[in-house]
Amino acid sequence: MVTTEDGRFTFHVPVGKYSLSAEKRGFLTTSYKGHEEFSTAIVTGAGFDTESLVIHLAPNAVLSGKVFDESGEPVRNATVMVYREDHGSGIGLIQAISQSNTDDQGAYEVTSLGDGTYFVSVHAKPWYAVHPVSSRGGEAAVPATVGPSLDVAYPVTYYADATESDDATPIPIRGGDRMEADVHLVPVPALHLFVHVAGESRGFEMPMFQKQSFDEMAQVEVGGANMVSPGVFEITGIPAGRYAVGVAGFRGAAVNEPSEVDLTSNTPELDMSSGNPTSTVKAKVQVIGELKLPTPLRVAMRNSKGRVAAVREVNAEGEATFPNVSTGEYNFLAGSPNKAYSAKVASTTGVTAGRKLNVPPGSSLDITLSLIGGQVTVEGVAQRSGKPFPGAMVVLVPKDPESKREFFRRDQSDMDGTFSLPQVFPGAYTVIAIEDGWDLDWGKPAVLEQYTKRGQSITVASQAKGEAQLPDAVEVQPK
Repeated sequence: MVTTEDGRFTFHVPVGKYSLSAEKRGFLTTSYKGHEEFSTAIVTGAGFDTESLVIHLAPNAVLSGKVFDESGEPVRNATVMVYREDHGSGIGLIQAISQSNTDDQGAYEVTSLGDGTYFVSVHAKPWYAVHPVSSRGGEAAVPATVGPSLDVAYPVTYYADATESDDATPIPIRGGDRMEADVHLVPVPALHLFVHVAGESRGFEMPMFQKQSFDEMAQVEVGGANMVSPGVFEITGIPAGRYAVGVAGFRGAAVNEPSEVDLTSNTPELDMSSGNPTSTVKAKVQVIGELKLPTPLRVAMRNSKGRVAAVREVNAEGEATFPNVSTGEYNFLAGSPNKAYSAKVASTTGVTAGRKLNVPPGSSLDITLSLIGGQVTVEGVAQRSGKPFPGAMVVLVPKDPESKREFFRRDQSDMDGTFSLPQVFPGAYTVIAIEDGWDLDWGKPAVLEQYTKRGQSITVASQAKGEAQLPDAVEVQPK
């Protein structure tokens, strides 16, 4: 229904459990006590006050600003990236959510933002910059016909005028805010770098540059990349700094693993021809207890830092191939639209058996992934002082949270304190409930430790299906 002029609404419904949400143009669509994708369900019937419910609609927030050059002039066509701090994965990550370009007045605007902490970065090139190439191929001798004031570049710059993401200033935003974040760019001398790749032996290859930007690696666009001889590129128009430098082959596919390098004016040459080659992992996928594979079914490799390195869809033959895999330790995630799976790894070459796969450099691995679907729903009640507690964040914590990130489950308690944690894998768990815990790094063992001591334990058997009810209520703990 549409609310009256004083914001009131009335629904006449039978006894039961309902979701309740509200929306209005210019405001964020909001569910009752909503947090992320969770909300508190309304319970109707005797003993529940459903005649004084309030939904707080937050107006859309706007983040805007201008980008200026060293002379205070607006910079047009600069790329503005907006990042947001997110705790949805259990660990606080800062990731890009929006990208836009400045207009001819150097202005940008990002709308429909919700409550949160945001960051801004700007990528641009000086309109007047000239990056000459060496007069003699392979020699780091820049012609003197171009003055040093023109052979410059803008480093990636963050609000407020920092050149490293670790020094960026956070922008806290609440519903209805109209925040302004101007960024000022300062040119620095551009590097001239000769990079050696193994192009003569493996076909056409060229260097690629990335830079850490919060919790992501961002591709860096150079001023120019000219092949001066087979396997040697002259790179121009890139500012000094710390980069991950790798080698890309056909269609940009990685050939060598990126190496962390500090590039300065004293780094005229860089040899990437002997870097670790990437690997290929070919997985044969089977689902335990199911006659055929679900469609579609996607499998992901996650590295030791907890970041998803690659995602592939399983083909009709039950296989998924991951090319260009860097050296390291990985585990696997899998899921279909209706179900999540845990994965165990068996390697035909005897490299590993268990939940993790060690990938050596330049290898070609054939593995088998055995998937187990979550077929149990854990149900319970959150309470405080013997009374049902609505709106608590409920977390299902696996026994070994560090290595079983995909085993976590979350929900928000309803008006009667009940909660439901679906698709739980076999294993041992502790269920905890936290009041207003949505900004916690709930996936970190050090954060969880103080809460799991007062949680409820439950074990899901390997062949269990259906619902598993917690015998006792889960006490809601303060944040």
